[in-house]
Amino acid sequence: MSRPHQYHQPNAPDSPGDNGSDSDIEINIDELGPNHRKDADESEGSTMSDPGSPDGRIPLRNLRISRTRGLGIEPEDGGYQNNGSEGFSYHRPGGGDADGTEDSAPLLETSNGSTSRRRSPDHSLRRPSSRIARLFSSTRGELPLSTEVQDNNSIGASRNITIGQYPPPRFPPNAISNAKYTAWSFLPRTLYNEFSFFFNMYFLLVALSQLIPPLRIGYVSTYVVPLVFVLSITLGKEAFDDIARRRRDSEANKEAYTVLRLRDPAEAIKRNSKKNRSARARSKRARSETASSYPSRLDVIEEEEEILGHVGKSSWYGIVDELSMRSRDIKVGDVVKLSKDQRVPADLVILKSSSVESGFAVRSARHNESNPSDIHSNEADCTPHPSGQTSASAGLRTNESTKQGSRSIEASGTGEAFLRTDQLDGETDWKLRLASPLTQSLDPREFAMLRIVAGRPSRKVNEFVGTIEHIPREHLPLSGTTQHGQGEKALSAPLTIENTAWANTVLASNCTVLAVVVYTGAQTRQAMSTSPPRSKTGLLDCEINDLTKILCALTLTLSIVLVALEGFENREEMKWYVAITRFLILFSTIIPISLRVNLDMGKSVYAWFIERDQGIPETVVRTSTIPEELGRIEYLLSDKTGTLTQNDMELKKIHVGTVSYANEAMDEVSSYIRQGFVTGPADDVLQSPSLITPSSSYNVPAAGTQTTRTRREIGSRVRDLVLALALCHNVTPTREEEDGQSFTTYQASSPDEIAIVRWTEQIGLRLIHRDRTSITLQSVETSRVVVRVRILEVFPFTSEGKRMGIILHFCPGEESVDAPADDTGEIWFYQKGADTVMTSIVAANDWLDEETANMAREGFRTLVVGRRRLSPQQYQDFSFRYKEASLSLQARDASMARVVREHLESNLELLGVTGVEDKLQKDVKPSLELLRNAGIKIWMLTGDKVETARCVAVSAKLVSRTQYIHTITKLTSDTPAATALDALSLLRSKPDSTALLIDGDSLSYFLNHHRWEFISIAVLLPAVIACRCSPTQKADIAYLIRQFTKKRVACIGDGGNDVSMIQAADVGVGIVGKEGRQASLAADFSITSFHHLTKLLVWHGRNSYKRSAKLAQFIIHRGLIISVCQTIYSIAAHYEPNALYRDWLLVGYATVYTMAPVFSLVLDKDVDEGVANLYPELYKELTNGQSLSYRTFFVWVAVSIYQGSIIQGLSQILVGSVDSPQMVSVSFTVLVINELIMVACEIVTWHRIMVASLLGTMGIYIGSVPFLGGYFDLAY
Repeated sequence: MSRPHQYHQPNAPDSPGDNGSDSDIEINIDELGPNHRKDADESEGSTMSDPGSPDGRIPLRNLRISRTRGLGIEPEDGGYQNNGSEGFSYHRPGGGDADGTEDSAPLLETSNGSTSRRRSPDHSLRRPSSRIARLFSSTRGELPLSTEVQDNNSIGASRNITIGQYPPPRFPPNAISNAKYTAWSFLPRTLYNEFSFFFNMYFLLVALSQLIPPLRIGYVSTYVVPLVFVLSITLGKEAFDDIARRRRDSEANKEAYTVLRLRDPAEAIKRNSKKNRSARARSKRARSETASSYPSRLDVIEEEEEILGHVGKSSWYGIVDELSMRSRDIKVGDVVKLSKDQRVPADLVILKSSSVESGFAVRSARHNESNPSDIHSNEADCTPHPSGQTSASAGLRTNESTKQGSRSIEASGTGEAFLRTDQLDGETDWKLRLASPLTQSLDPREFAMLRIVAGRPSRKVNEFVGTIEHIPREHLPLSGTTQHGQGEKALSAPLTIENTAWANTVLASNCTVLAVVVYTGAQTRQAMSTSPPRSKTGLLDCEINDLTKILCALTLTLSIVLVALEGFENREEMKWYVAITRFLILFSTIIPISLRVNLDMGKSVYAWFIERDQGIPETVVRTSTIPEELGRIEYLLSDKTGTLTQNDMELKKIHVGTVSYANEAMDEVSSYIRQGFVTGPADDVLQSPSLITPSSSYNVPAAGTQTTRTRREIGSRVRDLVLALALCHNVTPTREEEDGQSFTTYQASSPDEIAIVRWTEQIGLRLIHRDRTSITLQSVETSRVVVRVRILEVFPFTSEGKRMGIILHFCPGEESVDAPADDTGEIWFYQKGADTVMTSIVAANDWLDEETANMAREGFRTLVVGRRRLSPQQYQDFSFRYKEASLSLQARDASMARVVREHLESNLELLGVTGVEDKLQKDVKPSLELLRNAGIKIWMLTGDKVETARCVAVSAKLVSRTQYIHTITKLTSDTPAATALDALSLLRSKPDSTALLIDGDSLSYFLNHHRWEFISIAVLLPAVIACRCSPTQKADIAYLIRQFTKKRVACIGDGGNDVSMIQAADVGVGIVGKEGRQASLAADFSITSFHHLTKLLVWHGRNSYKRSAKLAQFIIHRGLIISVCQTIYSIAAHYEPNALYRDWLLVGYATVYTMAPVFSLVLDKDVDEGVANLYPELYKELTNGQSLSYRTFFVWVAVSIYQGSIIQGLSQILVGSVDSPQMVSVSFTVLVINELIMVACEIVTWHRIMVASLLGTMGIYIGSVPFLGGYFDLAY
């Protein structure tokens, strides 16, 4: 398209997209006057008059696509519709073809008499697609809409994402959900769970039997109401727990994020156009009262020129709005703006990253709505400047400069960002993430030109495959506004895991990141690695369910025996099977329906005690149906990072060969550094006259000759080690402000390196600058620059290499690091790594192995540091070979590693050893010791490295010093089965004194090929450490242990990567971590620190289980004894199935007269808390289930038979009547008193509530006797 001002040029150039079909369309300038407009209106529907002479004509080659009607201003009755290959185009209600074929016709009749297009009455409603809409259509046009719609919700399909596409494609909502039920599934699932218990189904059948008249005994409500009450209590508690989960999820889903929205500039231009058109209309009316209400042709063109001027100035940019949006409302295709310490709400692809100091500015375009004429200057404010400032003068750039500026690499950032992923994969190292070079240099308003093709959703957190494409402007309808973009091709770049930020990670860098959402909700890596929540049933409930089956069999047997004693054929009043059924109903009290009610109410009391225990503050019980499971745990599966450790590293010890320094001795190290980095006075505190290099002499104050020599040697060694630690790393310093104070923070992929750099600053050597090419160190004491180096090569740490190296060129004086390398500076190669690999690289010595072993026993993470000086020729030889290897197409990594090994990694000068401590959580060591003494086998499952896990296991006393750690690593699918099984043979020989350390690959191998062989040995070991575990593997281990051992398994963690494991466990415990509450929300119990787990298990678990066991047995005893009385009565009454106690007596016995004393047993405790902690071995008897077993059950059955027989037999004998009110009053009174005495005898620790319940219940019974005249003989 021609520029706006070229409309008045007779020979304006054609648009690049013009096919020339209407190049001869011209209009006579005389036709543009108001008189002609009036004539045209009078002859509506007729063809235009002769255009006149060619000299007075203006070309209209592209007028039809740039007129006001073409700006895409949305009418109120308009809407978007699918337009085939053009994606979403604007629907013009009122006429015209949607495909725009009518627009291809000539506007006017040409001089040769060709057909002209008439102006229809509804022509004002026919508006072609807006420019931004066409822009979206162009980017989407290459994607078949049908395929996208079909595949959007398909996990097996790749997805095509156009940034800023509205309406957004249909993908799962970005909502966190830990709820077990929906509104539709709640009743079916809960009722199914309830009636899966045998005694609930039994009472349902008993209640339904009362609808049959021959089987009816007493009131129907006697059997129906208790069942409904039980179900209501249980369902209400489940509903309450699930509603609480939804509320907690809602808090997380309402977390606010800043989202950038791209908007059509025509929306703002429309208002400006209306204002200008109104002003012109008023001036026209002042000039001519005969003018039509329709704008003249000249008015239309002037309006078009004004609008196109704005569009031309803003080029093809959209307007960027900053919106505050809830996490759950974020959609695929949204651009999210993140800042430091902000949780990533969905799976993102990073588009742009900039440091806070020099970040980009994205101003909300809401200002444009209030002042549309300022749209140009406001858009200019979005342009980034190297200084981090914005300038309205930037808006005066030409389109050509706009293009160049948008393509240039900004000085505001390099596209780097660090993420904390410990909540996703459990790894403590920060992950470096990069923006694609294709998008890092783009203005945020250009993001609408991007299209992303992403792979299908996957649970693999370390893999991603995708591409990103930038559509050039000449491929868009807006391209006609410029002439300089011709020949530009679509640019594309690959996307890898380095360009992503997965949900539930945290931005650790002090920067601002713009990223586009690619996966949401259930399709994020985090969600796909998480198992769906399940309804958990306690082992005690299962055991009671089995006991009720025995009681039912006993009831059926007793009923048949009683009918058989009289004879099946001797009954005249009812059939024998009716008599058996009536006896079953009479004996239904053997299986008391109040059992479930009392147990559920008891669990609520236990939960109340736990949440209000001041010893474990802020503990939350999220699943109140399984507190007694805390007393049955035999296996504890724990995460490491954030659970056992704080993920806060600190350098605790160094060793320089002849002497080691730790604790207070670090002050001496500081003195060595102050002396070793003295460079002399200088006028400029930022520039030293001379800089320190490794070969600089070390000077000490004058003293004795021998003393001076010794201090010089030790001081030189200390300085060399500290200098190596201050330079050999990948740490970047950044400046931050908090409460008006500026301070330095460090960013790196490993917390170990940050701990080391912080330590060097504490002793006097500060890192003040680091980029990809240079490092600058400053003396803390003098604030002078003492070391400046140029980075020549960096060899990053890898899990395979277990070491990190760097080649540096030292600047001896004021030489700039940007100057080319010469022979004046020194070139040194520094390397640090694990002792297992560095031992063979450093020069021979006699102390390294011993010292590293000592540090390892103390639980420190050891690093061995070495160096080697390179001559310029040696470095040139290495550089040539290294670059040559880097160009190899086959085995590139191996070739590069071989060159480094041959040229650098040999006979390094050993500088020293460092010991870094990963701070443990409070009281972790005594907590693990107590749990181990309680008979609980502890497994540590972590995503961290093998060396790190080994050190933490030793320092936390998870593995005792007497235990041997057997390591199994690097087993793959190609490993022979014999080799893998041999690795397990040692464990089988000494299972009690051996701990297992296994990595993720080897664990996956055993789980896939030798599952039962592995688990049968692993469950016997006192401790197992599994490293590099994925969230799915953690859950698989929990399932496998439960399935193989049939024992109770508890899992504890604090991160989102632990959710699957927590939900797979019998008891899930979540710790409220620094980075989020996802594990806490998904857990059954939420605590704030690991050491709270001991009290939760040893004390509250013990009480919950012992109390529930005693409560259950008392309630069964209460039902058994009344059933025995019924049996004795039926025998004495000639085997007639008639009730001994009817209606209120039956209901009152189970509620008013015995419930409070029996339920008060939930306050009983057999030992004090101090004794339980002092003798954790008491916990072992709970895991054996001795409190409620078949033995104890049959003991209570025998006691019930004895007591029932005595009570009913003596009542009938003493009263001298079998069926009389006198006998009923005596037997029932003795029955109630017996139950109260039994409760009093079983109480171990009295509580005032127990006393009150016993005395109160006895008083209630005595007071109610006068009202029981319908059942008792009150005169008797």
